[in-house]
Amino acid sequence: MPPMDEAEIHAILSRIILSGRLPGRTKLPEMRLAERFGVSRERIRKVLHRLGHERLIDVVKNRGAFTVAPDLSEIRTVFEARRILEGGIAAHLADGLTDTGLLRLRDHVEREAEALRSGDRATWLELSAAFHVLLAELTENPIIVQQARELVGRTTMLATFFESATGSQCGCDEHRAVFRALAAGERGRAVRAMASHLAQVETRLKPFVCSDAAPDLDGLIDEYVGETSAA
Repeated sequence: MPPMDEAEIHAILSRIILSGRLPGRTKLPEMRLAERFGVSRERIRKVLHRLGHERLIDVVKNRGAFTVAPDLSEIRTVFEARRILEGGIAAHLADGLTDTGLLRLRDHVEREAEALRSGDRATWLELSAAFHVLLAELTENPIIVQQARELVGRTTMLATFFESATGSQCGCDEHRAVFRALAAGERGRAVRAMASHLAQVETRLKPFVCSDAAPDLDGLIDEYVGETSAA
């Protein structure tokens, strides 16, 4: 395998993690990953810390990086925080979303729909999370963006393990409902659409984790690198 840059390594590891195919608490050893990707441990460490900042993995001081072991008990706390934050974001944007912001949101919703039509669940999960981060970015408030990234990252991991693929279509339709309310400048409708969407996402999180033997990390890296090369 030829050496990759940090962005490429991040993209591959993100897709592996978001596939939900690695068991929780799987260690992601720096040396092994460095050898697999043909880069230094320092570069791998940077990628792992970025994934940790995005809440896609747990980085434990003096122990290393591990895949997240999602806990259903987190759901109520995470979604309570999201309802408070994102209800406020929806209200704020309904009062003053720019034409450029509307175009960005419309394009994003269309890309989500295309990912669903093509059956690309991994891409859909990435775009679904990015929809909420994009809303936060449109507030142009860096504190809100940081909080949204952390909460959405944790929710993405919960969805990876606890939401069935049948929930995807509903989620895309719910994003479209939020977009339409914002496009119409209807504050109350936008807040209600966001609250309804988050409630539906929370409801869809059920423990259905597959008990089949999981592939090993090396095998998954080979698989996803192969897909990237073929694209």
